[in-house]
Amino acid sequence: MNWQLIEQLRLRLGANGLPYEIPVHPQLVHLTLGLLIIAIVFDIAGALFPLEKPIFKFLGLTAIRSSFFDVGWYNLIGAAGITFFTVAAGFFELVLANPPVEQKSAWGLNAGWTMLLHGLGGVLLLGIIVGMTVWRGLQRYRWRKDASRQVQWSYLLAGIAIMGILFVHGTLGAQLGEEFGIHITAANTISNNLYNK
Repeated sequence: MNWQLIEQLRLRLGANGLPYEIPVHPQLVHLTLGLLIIAIVFDIAGALFPLEKPIFKFLGLTAIRSSFFDVGWYNLIGAAGITFFTVAAGFFELVLANPPVEQKSAWGLNAGWTMLLHGLGGVLLLGIIVGMTVWRGLQRYRWRKDASRQVQWSYLLAGIAIMGILFVHGTLGAQLGEEFGIHITAANTISNNLYNK
């Protein structure tokens, strides 16, 4: 084997243990969260529009009910699309993680279990978000296309429940960064500087 070729192909890892300076997964996570939360909130606002209409009139705002549903729909499509990249970046960065072995999180889990649950949860949430998008699309274009309220109450309740699941899942991800120091550029740079002195 040509050892020089193997050495050239090897990833050069930076201070955060990744081949790039800033971890990509957390950035995509926040984009996914923002798009999904906006989608559910605007669909709720559209569903409750008859109650809000006097408030909009008082404030002098012209609001159209269907516009709320449009914002919800297009943000949900965006969330479903970006979540594929979020999960992919998460698994790439998880493979390169070098967590502490003996340390436990606030939930009593070691880094390995936290990474496993966070990774499996990411795949599960990807499936749920795609499923919600299909469900929402069926409501928009088939089941409720002629109704003034474009979404079902069960869909909105499921969306609220998913936001709760996202909170738990996000807490696992935050524990990976904060408690185990996985791919935290500043923390790893400081610790490397302390050990290299």
